[in-house]
Amino acid sequence: MAQTGTPSPMRAEIGATLRLAGPLALANLLQMAVYASDVIFVARLGQEALAASSLAVSIFMLVNWGLLGLTGAAAPLIAAELGHKRHSVREVRRTMRMALWLSLLCAAVGMVVCQFGHAIMLATGQDPKIAAMAQEFLTILSFALLPMIVGNVLRTFVSTMGKPVFATLITALAILVNVIGNFALVFGHFGFPALGLPGSALSSLITAVITMLAYIVVIQTDRRMRRTHIWGRIWRPEWSRLKTMVRLGIPIALTVMAEGGLFGSAAYLMGNLGAAELAAHTIALQVAAAFFQIPYGIGQAATIRVGYHYGAGDRQGVARAGLAVFGVCLAAQVIAIAAMLGAPRLIISAYVDPDAAENAQVVAFALQYLVIAAAFQLFDGVQTVAAGALRGLQDTKWPMIIALSGYWLVGFAVAAWLGLGTPLEGVGVWIGLMAGLVVVAALLGWRWWRRERLGLVPA
Repeated sequence: MAQTGTPSPMRAEIGATLRLAGPLALANLLQMAVYASDVIFVARLGQEALAASSLAVSIFMLVNWGLLGLTGAAAPLIAAELGHKRHSVREVRRTMRMALWLSLLCAAVGMVVCQFGHAIMLATGQDPKIAAMAQEFLTILSFALLPMIVGNVLRTFVSTMGKPVFATLITALAILVNVIGNFALVFGHFGFPALGLPGSALSSLITAVITMLAYIVVIQTDRRMRRTHIWGRIWRPEWSRLKTMVRLGIPIALTVMAEGGLFGSAAYLMGNLGAAELAAHTIALQVAAAFFQIPYGIGQAATIRVGYHYGAGDRQGVARAGLAVFGVCLAAQVIAIAAMLGAPRLIISAYVDPDAAENAQVVAFALQYLVIAAAFQLFDGVQTVAAGALRGLQDTKWPMIIALSGYWLVGFAVAAWLGLGTPLEGVGVWIGLMAGLVVVAALLGWRWWRRERLGLVPA
């Protein structure tokens, strides 16, 4: 007689996915609040300060995303090691050691790249005065790369070890620290000098350091995570493991940068159409980015769950994990679509007053763009979850090729053609973004569907 109360393997997999994806998605949303708090304080310094910070952050984030993607290869490796042998303390420790080594190297490279920000800004036609302000901001901010990248590796470890709720709690702490830091350093409260724009960059640096330290405290106080002794023999190299991490990580980094670069370049296309189109694009993109954090968290969970079964050599487990993550993603995206189509003016009101006469043109454009954003939500979810699931199979090269081709040969090309060469203008740019997402989602989904025939899963 079957034992009652025991969940089926599929229900258990869905439960495990939700326990991972929920806290990770919430942490991603809270991270957006950390960035938003900087904008809120800097905006009060005036248009020049806001423009300078925007230029600096656009360069910093592209560098940061790429480097986080490179070190993010630790997630599928650790998950596979846990699946291969549940108490594989030694293997996990070696992977974490090399991930921390790679973090130091990445931070050093990123800091050097950030020093060329001023030249990049001038080359793209930015105002020299604004560019100089932006470089001062970027120089301070570049020091945050080290704690940010190390902190992200530690977050990956904590989440893969089954404690993603700590990521949520620590990110919530980061919001509080950043708000207090901006309040004290930008405007000179609590006895600190009013540093203005550099004060906001310094606040971000302090927030990154405290976030990293919080992860260290969590790891050292949790019995299971402490058992791995990830700091043990930190000086000892594991060159083959480092090579594997770089081999997997470089395609992940390029994939992340390809998508981020597409949406970033859309702002430049919009800038050629007019200020109202650019403002509306910024609002609609912020909304789409907020909703994207949910499937992005599900994609992170996909890497861990698929990676665990991949390491265990469990083909059926890999299939169940795939069904679970895609099912959860579909449900989340249906809710997102309903919200964007059902209450667009309410959503826009979080950014501007939709009833103010001076905002009429911006709101009209933003409403058009949100319709397209709603239309591509499903494809955006599929592509990020499929990419995450394939990373769990340690398949990153072809997903990178698909991303580069789909986002740039299709997405950007269509956006530039329809946006600048037809009467569709801003709507055409957004159709181009959707075209890129549709192509990438279709190809990544196909690759996941054909995973066994392509030899991506254990025999």
